[in-house]
Amino acid sequence: MREFIYGRNPVYETLRAKRRDIFRLLIAEGVHENGRLAEILYTTAQRKIPCEYTPRPRLDKIASNHQGVILEASSYPYLELQDILDLAEERGEPLFVLILDTLQDPQNLGTLLRTAEAVGVHGIIIPLAHTAQVTPAVVNASSGASEHLAIARANLAQAIRELKKAGVWVIGLDHNGQNLDLTGGEMQKSDPLKGPLVVVVGSEGEGIRPLVKKSCDLLLRLPMQGQVESLNAAVAGSVVLYMAYLRRGGGSSAS
Repeated sequence: MREFIYGRNPVYETLRAKRRDIFRLLIAEGVHENGRLAEILYTTAQRKIPCEYTPRPRLDKIASNHQGVILEASSYPYLELQDILDLAEERGEPLFVLILDTLQDPQNLGTLLRTAEAVGVHGIIIPLAHTAQVTPAVVNASSGASEHLAIARANLAQAIRELKKAGVWVIGLDHNGQNLDLTGGEMQKSDPLKGPLVVVVGSEGEGIRPLVKKSCDLLLRLPMQGQVESLNAAVAGSVVLYMAYLRRGGGSSAS
């Protein structure tokens, strides 16, 4: 199955990742060939990928936010749970996994994928059905980060059972959970964010489904001071992922 990846950064990252079959590149006539677009054109020329210059209205019919470039490629290459486990072992790092339980909004999915890639998550697991998939809209929302991630589709309850065999701590984000210690002070000796970790983020409306919630070792919520009850799923998930990144020693060598 073929699909159209649009936007300069998503197209560039798709080419750089080399995980999809690439069929052709469509460029808007008259576009300035500089910056990221120049890098895209150089890459396609090196790999002998067909490049077609076409009127902008033709690209507009495919995607509205194409930035003058669209890549025709094969569909997203999902991996298996074992690939995620293998990646953590290859890196010699404590397992770090994000589970997204029936997230529906492509923008939220893309945001979480971008954060996950930035903080070094080894893989993401999504349900087999009733969830947003890695579509071109999600690739665009993630700014191409999706192309560098190991994303698997699985029965989530079964996947959690397999992950627990690897010694992970499974934390679900839930508005009825206990407040997450933002300083790390009270949980300094047994901080669940430091070791092998699975973070579970539920859907925008219903949250984590009961069977998946039951599989979690701990339910946490971000403490709130304002008037709204909770944060957007993508925001809350991103905050916890970044906190886990810092507690696991991420950024310690930053200048």
